[in-house]
Amino acid sequence: MLLVEGKGKTQVRFDQRMFARVKYLDLMTDLYENSFETFFQSLMSARYPDFLDVRTAGKLGDQGADGLLLYQQSLYACYAPQVFDARAVADKFASDFAKADAKRRGEFKAFVFVHNDRRGMHPQLASVLVEASQTYKDIKFSQMGLRHIWREIMQLSKEEVEDLLRCEIPIESATYGIGMEELAPLLSFLNENRRPSATPLQPINEVSEDKLDYNCLDPDSRRQLVEAMKYVPLVERYYTKTTDDTEAEEVASGFTTYYRIVHSEWTDAEDVLWQLEMYVLGNQSQPPQIERCAWTVLAYFFERCYIFEEPPSGWYREEAAKV
Repeated sequence: MLLVEGKGKTQVRFDQRMFARVKYLDLMTDLYENSFETFFQSLMSARYPDFLDVRTAGKLGDQGADGLLLYQQSLYACYAPQVFDARAVADKFASDFAKADAKRRGEFKAFVFVHNDRRGMHPQLASVLVEASQTYKDIKFSQMGLRHIWREIMQLSKEEVEDLLRCEIPIESATYGIGMEELAPLLSFLNENRRPSATPLQPINEVSEDKLDYNCLDPDSRRQLVEAMKYVPLVERYYTKTTDDTEAEEVASGFTTYYRIVHSEWTDAEDVLWQLEMYVLGNQSQPPQIERCAWTVLAYFFERCYIFEEPPSGWYREEAAKV
């Protein structure tokens, strides 16, 4: 969460971000149908000056839109039932798009289906999105679940977050055992499988060496990342076997968003790495084997360029010595 006070930025503690996240997830358990739609419209209005929070108007209804991003030409349709049903979700998607296509053709180039399923995107909804994209080649289809909504919330100012979540962000410190709860199963998998005898050690590739140099990580952090990179295939194996085809992509996107936020607040690469480690582990002390698993997760996203910067074209390692 990028907390902004007055005209200058302030560095935000990890526990304050986690407090906001816990409050957000608690709030989501009580928001559905119209209340969820109102929350979503408030969030998007705070994030984007060109967001139009469309309301119903008599016989006109909302003409298939709960919101429009004017300049990006994105149309948003919300569906947040109290009890989630995959078939009903697919039917609602088809109904909302048919209405938008009939009433607002030419007003949007992207159709975003916003939902409140805490478990992520249902496979049936994924199939519906693929089918729609194959039928309507000129429209970009996507979904927006609770993880996507949280990433939007993290971009708001402190005052906007407090207003949206209906609570103050406390000053006193608190501890959290795991940063992102969606990473807990991955950490458990790594802890069970991260053994030298069970996994062949993988050589570090040249691109990662350049990236380590370019980001000026200190020797100890570099050593830990290089060691962790040998176990990156375990993370790949985990995401290959998961039943949620979008989990890896969504977690990666969350990592990138969080990295961009802390990178804007902390100038030293070691501080950024520290914040990212807490993003995985929380700010509570963990056993050494769990810390090693967290570094494997960081190495996975480091290698795949979701966190830290890639060297620009033409940059060579020798230049690092001149800095």
